[in-house]
Amino acid sequence: MVIAIDGPAGSGKSTIARMVASKLGYYFLNTGSFYRAYTLSALDRGIDPLDRDKVLANSEKIKITVENGNICIDGLESEKRLHTPEVDAYCSQVSSDPRIRELVNKAVRKLASGMNIVTEGRDTTTVIFPNAEYKFYFDASPEIRAKRRAEEQEGSDYNQILEAIRERDRMDKEKETGALKIAPDAIYLDTSLLTINQVCEKVIGAVREPL
Repeated sequence: MVIAIDGPAGSGKSTIARMVASKLGYYFLNTGSFYRAYTLSALDRGIDPLDRDKVLANSEKIKITVENGNICIDGLESEKRLHTPEVDAYCSQVSSDPRIRELVNKAVRKLASGMNIVTEGRDTTTVIFPNAEYKFYFDASPEIRAKRRAEEQEGSDYNQILEAIRERDRMDKEKETGALKIAPDAIYLDTSLLTINQVCEKVIGAVREPL
């Protein structure tokens, strides 16, 4: 079974998907982390993240694995470095390359084959797993999402984060492929005024109802 969650940055997808997976005993698969890993690897190797051909060539060479729910790049755990401002600044551009998206799609579908998973991203319900048994779209105001991200990143500037989130939303919605949108059969949840536990309960409650 696949439980797929979409939504913009900071809407609570990763945190809640992990919690739902843990409570249901499913495997957590974060598709967005794959794009971030390709971006991080390019930055670490001195590759311009905007040079699509070089980023692709590097992405095809490196090995990304998931160990205990954490992303590893060539065997090195890199989960904690995936959400730095530097990666945030370029991840959307990297993920807009259809060739990179195809790399990610193949990788996550292979991982999900024959498993019960909870997965999240920005086109998970529309492109990667359009036939998922359960689809959810999380949303929240840009201000709420910026506040959450600022609390996660010590010493960060709220106004800069807010501006970056608004720009990220614009780019994600205008992508030629894999654009952020709500699947017609997805359950829409505004997480702005809900706690993590409340959202988790809503997701699990919907999943436990008969299909």
